[in-house]
Amino acid sequence: MAELAGVSEATVSRVFCGDGSVREQTKRKVLEAAKQVGYTPSAIARSFVLQRSENIGVVLPVLPKVHLFSAYYYSEILSGIGHEVKRRGYSLLVQFHQTGEKPRYVEDFRKRKIDASIILGITTREEDEQALAVLHEAGYPFCIVGGRTPHPYNQVDADHVNGSKMAIRHLLESGFRRIAFVNGPLDYSNSIDRLRGVESALTEAGLKMQALYLQGNYSRTSGYELAEQLYEARHSFDAVFAANDRMAIGLMQGLKERGMEAGRDYALVGYDDSEASRVTNPPMTTVRVPFFEMGRLAAERLIRMIDEGGKNDPFTEKLDVELIVRRSSQLNRAGHDGSKAR
Repeated sequence: MAELAGVSEATVSRVFCGDGSVREQTKRKVLEAAKQVGYTPSAIARSFVLQRSENIGVVLPVLPKVHLFSAYYYSEILSGIGHEVKRRGYSLLVQFHQTGEKPRYVEDFRKRKIDASIILGITTREEDEQALAVLHEAGYPFCIVGGRTPHPYNQVDADHVNGSKMAIRHLLESGFRRIAFVNGPLDYSNSIDRLRGVESALTEAGLKMQALYLQGNYSRTSGYELAEQLYEARHSFDAVFAANDRMAIGLMQGLKERGMEAGRDYALVGYDDSEASRVTNPPMTTVRVPFFEMGRLAAERLIRMIDEGGKNDPFTEKLDVELIVRRSSQLNRAGHDGSKAR
C-alpha cells in the first residue's frame, strides 16, 4: 500500500487485530488507506502479531478399507467443526495418524502450525493414552471428540449408554426377548458404552445378556460378513441391535440374501441415524446422534479457550441422543415366531 509508506505490515496487522498500543494517528491513517484500496493484512503478519497460526488441527485415524470422508460419522463431525471454525475466522489443518502406531500429536504444535487440536478416533490402547498425556503435560489445547477417557481432558461425546438402553428397551417393549447384539471393537470407549447400555437395559428387565454377541469393526462389510453367523443362529434371536447403521445395513443385506428380511422375520435397530438408514427397505429404526453439533461444540469451546488465553477449566460435554422408530423394528407380532425364519 503506497499510501502507507513508513508503516510496517506488522503495524497494519496490529491495527486490524485491535492492538491498543498503536498510536491513534497511525491507526486512522491505516484504516483510511485500507478503506480506499480494500486492503486486507496478510495472514503471516497477523499470525506474527497474534502469536498464533489461527489454524485448528483435526486428527483422523487411517483405517483399513474405510473411506473416512464418505463415512457419516466422520463427515458429520467434520462438517460441524468446519462450520464453527469458518464462522470464527480460523482455518482447518487435517492430519492423519496410522492406527496401531504411536500418535505424535505435539509435532504440529511445536512447528506452530496449529493453535489447538481436535482428535477423532481415539482408542483405549496404551499408545493413545501416552500420546494424550504428553499433549496434556505440554499444555497444548486439545479436545477429544467421539471418545472418552477417565482423565481430565477436554471431551465432547454423546450419551451412548443411554442410547443403547433406548434401543433395547424399544425392542423389549415391542415384545422381543431374544436380542442379538452386534458391537464394534472394545478398543473404543463408544463400544464399551454401548455394551454397558445393553447390559443395563436387559438387567432392568430381569434378563441376562444373550449369548449371541458378535463383534464387527463398524464397517458395512463386517456386518455383511457377520450375517452368516447370525443366519446359522437364526433360531436363537428374534431381534438384532447393531452398534452403528453401517454394520446394520451390511447384516440386513447379508440376511436378506439368505431369505431373512428385517421387519418381517426379525426386528432390527441400528445406531447413528445416517442418511442411508432412511432409505433402506424397510427404513431402519435407529438412534440419532448429534454428530454435527459434537464437532461444532468442540471447535467453539476450543477457540474460546484460545481467545481467552487457554486458561479455561477442562470441559466435558455429553450430548443427548434420540430413538427414531421406523419399520425395521415394527413386526406384526401376531403369529410371529422367530424360529420360523428360513
